[in-house]
This record gives sequence, structure tokens and C-alpha cells, in this order.
Amino acid sequence: MYNLLAPRTISQLGRRSYSTHVSAADVAALDHWISSEKRLVVHDTLRPEHLSNLYVTLPTRDGSQKPFRPPEDGDRLQPGHHLVFFHPRNQESVLRADGTDADFCPPEPFTRRMWAGGKMEWKKPLTLGTKVNSVSLIDSVEKKGFDTGKPMVFVNQRIVYSPSKNHGHGPGSIEETRSHVYLASPGNSRIVREVTGLPTADFEFTYLPTPTTLFRFSALTFNGHYIHLDKEYAQKSEGYPERLVHGPMTALMLLEVAKMHRPDSVFRSFEYRARNPLVVGRTITISGAWGKEGRSVQVWAQEAESGVVGMTGSINFERK
Repeated sequence: MYNLLAPRTISQLGRRSYSTHVSAADVAALDHWISSEKRLVVHDTLRPEHLSNLYVTLPTRDGSQKPFRPPEDGDRLQPGHHLVFFHPRNQESVLRADGTDADFCPPEPFTRRMWAGGKMEWKKPLTLGTKVNSVSLIDSVEKKGFDTGKPMVFVNQRIVYSPSKNHGHGPGSIEETRSHVYLASPGNSRIVREVTGLPTADFEFTYLPTPTTLFRFSALTFNGHYIHLDKEYAQKSEGYPERLVHGPMTALMLLEVAKMHRPDSVFRSFEYRARNPLVVGRTITISGAWGKEGRSVQVWAQEAESGVVGMTGSINFERK
């Protein structure tokens, strides 16, 4: 669907080369972690009150585009809205140094996390007010760049969401894959990858992510990652020009804008990939192009001024 050209450096993100030595002991610890069993079960209730906080955070639902309608018990959970539930509940003392949860994270020195992409599949509808279980497992782990001094660990996490009354029997209502990449300190080069092959947009939606937007989404998802909250940390420790917009928020905005233009469609699957970081204070345009017979739509998010593409994705709808 999309092609990536060779990386090109853009001055606004800076330029820094790096080479990281990973010891034999580090590799052994990583291999042991990969071979160990990892499973996390989270119970949550799809509370309208919590979802209402998401509605006033999203520019597609906050009342600026159409009259605000708060969610109610019995409403169908909209595509992607499960992302603000089912977070780990760990005390601050066991978080990593960057404010992230240690669940499903490889051991040191692979401490720098980035959201790489994922996939969502909707099997059965969930309604607000329902008690739901999420079961998370590691689907696969891939090591890259260890022989070039730029080691990266890709962790693919599989999550199944089912009503609690099912007691884990039968297929999930939502099945999701999340991909994260973990880098070893001291860091990585800040380059922009050029995305080509994007179609002509059939619709667009523009919004400005502010520090308040990032704070609210972090609070909704119980996400203490400093790259979204601490400007000095994002710049000095991670080499970014500013705080980063959350990967899941951008993915959610791709779904939201598609839903605005196809409000009666039933979403069946969504696959997306993070291409470049998007930062706070820069206007983002969400675009979409309809596929054959309107059964799918290609979507992407990019900085309005620079044209840097932050995320691409594809949504499939149920056939009528």
C-alpha cells in the first residue's frame, strides 16, 4: 500500500548518530526474557463516565464539530475506544525510569520504547456498562541491528477482549496486536522517513494537539511516559524537538475521522504503522481515501506544515 524511501535527515528533528554496545550478558538476559512466559489479565468495566472524558478530549467528539452527546450505558463501544481502558495498575515505585510500565518490556539496556504499529479486529460488539476482561500475551519478539551496533527489540503483544460473563470461553469480541520497539541507550538518530505512494485524499480533518490534549490522554490511559509530558526529558534524554503525541491517540484519530465520514458502517479491521513521530503544538491533518466500492479506506496522519507523515493505516468495513 505504501512505500518507504531511504531515510533522509530533516533539520527540525536534529541529527545524531549512535552506536550501542550490548554485552553478552545483556543478550543472555534478553534471550531468557524472551523464553519466559508473560501473561497479563486486566478486568475493567466500560464506564460511560470514563469514556465521556475521552469524548471531551477528542476534537471529533468534543462538541466543536457537532453537538456534544455524552455516552450512555447500553451504547455500542466505538472503534478504538477500548484503548482508554484495561491499563496496568502498577505503583510508581515499579515503573521504569522514563515513567513506563515494565509489563512486557525487555530487560535493560532496552529501555527506550516507541509505539510501532498494530492491528485491531472487531468480532462482536461490546456495549457500555459491560464488564470485560483483557488477556495479553507476547505473540513474538524479534531482534534487529545487533550486528551493526544499533540493537532494537520488536515486541508484538496480542490482546483479546471478552465479556467477563464468557469466563474466557469462545472467541474474543476484540482481538488486537500491538507492536513496540525498544532501543538500547544512549539513543537513536533522529531522522524522518519519507512515505510515498499516498493516494489523493477524499476527505481531511485538521486539529492541533496541545499540551492539554497530551495530558488528558495520558491521564485517560494511565500513561506516565515522560516523552508525552516532560518537554525537557523529550528533548534532552530522547532527542525529540518536543513532547510526542501518543501513538494510540493518532491511531484512534484515524479511526475517528473515518467514522465521521462513514457513521453507519461497521468496522471489521484496522491495520496501522507508525512512520515518524508527531509532536505537540504542530497541526496534524488526518486524511482518507476510499477503496474499491467503499469497502475500505486508506488513512494517514501528517504534519500540516512540513508534510511529515506520522502514521498510515487501512480500515476494512463489513459488507452490506
